[in-house]
Amino acid sequence: MLAGGVISAPTATSSPLSRGRAPVLSSLAYFPLCQRGSLSFAGDRRASPLFCRRGAVVRSQAVAIEKEVPESERPETFLREADGPSSGNAHHSAVRARFEKMIRDTQDAVCAAVEAADGGAKFKEDVWSRPGGGGGITRVLQDGAVFEKAGVNVSVVYGVMPPEAYRAAKGDANAKPGPIPFFAAGISSVLHPKNPFAPTLHFNYRYFETDAPKDTPGAPRQWWFGGGTDFTPAYIFEEDVKHFHSVQKQACNKFDPSFYPRFKKWCDDYFLVTHRGERRGLGGIFFDDLNDYDQEMLLAFSTECASSVIPAYIPIIERRKDTPFTDEHKAWQQLRRGRYVEFNLVYDRGTTFGLKTGGRIESILVSLPLTARWEYDHKPEEGSEEWKLLDACINPKDWIDLQ
Repeated sequence: MLAGGVISAPTATSSPLSRGRAPVLSSLAYFPLCQRGSLSFAGDRRASPLFCRRGAVVRSQAVAIEKEVPESERPETFLREADGPSSGNAHHSAVRARFEKMIRDTQDAVCAAVEAADGGAKFKEDVWSRPGGGGGITRVLQDGAVFEKAGVNVSVVYGVMPPEAYRAAKGDANAKPGPIPFFAAGISSVLHPKNPFAPTLHFNYRYFETDAPKDTPGAPRQWWFGGGTDFTPAYIFEEDVKHFHSVQKQACNKFDPSFYPRFKKWCDDYFLVTHRGERRGLGGIFFDDLNDYDQEMLLAFSTECASSVIPAYIPIIERRKDTPFTDEHKAWQQLRRGRYVEFNLVYDRGTTFGLKTGGRIESILVSLPLTARWEYDHKPEEGSEEWKLLDACINPKDWIDLQ
């Protein structure tokens, strides 16, 4: 979800959790945030131009806001002054400030860990702001010794939801709300290593708020969290897969034992290349639209998950980055990278709507690998290591005990 942006509103079709959904926004499909371009709204059911809600058919829409402004230095915060420590809305301002600090600290930590593992290459950084408030930091490392391409981006933005979105969510064509202000912050990353025995990693953690419609002052503010961490190997090393999933489970179990089995299944269901009948990789955790627990608990949970990225992934990179490989191994990795490209360009909500709504193309496509491969009717030999990976992508399994 990095490609088109880091922020998504909940989608009813992708979520196995139904209780506690934000009543205004529960059926809004996606707010793609182009990392260095316009912020757009699009009503969608996973990239369809039309969706139905309570009998109403609503055509997808895109509303561009301000273009980004390049900045020469990183600001201390992207938050508006009204969200500072002296804000009159201390609780929500504190959540916004703590989430921004978390994602920026995570960006620094992950970039430092990637640079250390790579042994020489450095991230290129772009800092940008928006006239209406907020901004972001885009960091990309390319052609390193270990990493073919790595992107780690953060965004903190303010915007206004168009009235059409509100009517779609309420299923009431006669509703006449004013524009609905919102706040969105998140971090999103994709790391593509060179060695075919080292897996690709994706993670994304985000926080979203809406204020009361401008014509309904005093209505309750809505909020939710989303995110996840998943990985995509070309070859299966069970110790790596079990390690990765164990770290996700440990993070989940600190808060609710039901989280790992729920979010593991959600991840398997979401990252499906439908036209292939294959998952993109070997899963992890994925969640969205979480507001049915205490806000402080979910902030702490998101922080714990983000803090688990490095211990889940870097030990695997250290084990595999120097493993000898053949041209055949590399060709298989490139075929699996092709599946990654297919998912991101066809199904990923951020990518598809970023392309449709005129976002900054470099940011939209930053999640894609430098190289990929397609062969006509390629079928790995049954029983081969390549076949085992494909079988695991077609038939996801529980790599560790769910309970």
